Amino acid sequence: MKARIIVGSLLVFGLLAASGYTGRAATVAGTKSWTLVNFVNPVTVQDRVIMGPVMILHDDAKMAQGLPCTSFYRFDSKTGPAEELVAFHCKPVQRTKVESTKLTVANGPDTCKRLVEYQIAGESEAHGIPIR
Repeated sequence: MKARIIVGSLLVFGLLAASGYTGRAATVAGTKSWTLVNFVNPVTVQDRVIMGPVMILHDDAKMAQGLPCTSFYRFDSKTGPAEELVAFHCKPVQRTKVESTKLTVANGPDTCKRLVEYQIAGESEAHGIPIR
């Protein structure tokens, strides 16, 4: 019985500690938002074919400076983001806020689908992907 109480207390403490850390990270980052996506089927992003786990990072500060504000990184669950696969200046579009990350694809010139827009969970801004 005591073991259940101790384990339950540790679990609640762990969840509270993690949510506090996440809140601070959002405050520190401020202008950056990211999401993890697993492309089960290959998809073209600009001129790159991407497949597998990817971290999509959007940086508002870079966007304001006219720099490439979106980067796609190969993602490993043990080591985190690795090589940058593609980076570009997105085309922001106002949409309805979404609860989960939304990816919009279209038919590409070949059999591979083309990612044309992404929207990160909890945001009302979507990001159009320009064609090279």
